[in-house]
Amino acid sequence: MTKRGSIVLCVLLFSSFAIAHGGMEHVLGTITAVTDHTLSVKTTAGPEVQVEFDPETHFLKGETPATAKDVHVGDRVVIHAHKHDNGLHAAEVKIGVKAAAKPN
Repeated sequence: MTKRGSIVLCVLLFSSFAIAHGGMEHVLGTITAVTDHTLSVKTTAGPEVQVEFDPETHFLKGETPATAKDVHVGDRVVIHAHKHDNGLHAAEVKIGVKAAAKPN
């Protein structure tokens, strides 16, 4: 494959990922603080990020519907967010479910 062909293939591949995720930002990490309208997340990439939410934000714990009250410091989350002003606004917050303890 030519260099030009490789570049075209890469551009097409990466643009399809952006379309598949609806142009949303993905925030993965651990909750460090929760307020009435924001979640602070220590991301897996390192920095801490604040993400706003509102009554339109969908919360899930595993596959079960949840609410913002189900989010606690120490929970692992995946947040799908839109860029909003100079920050992020959550469309969906997926709260990690802790694995059941293994029997002895």
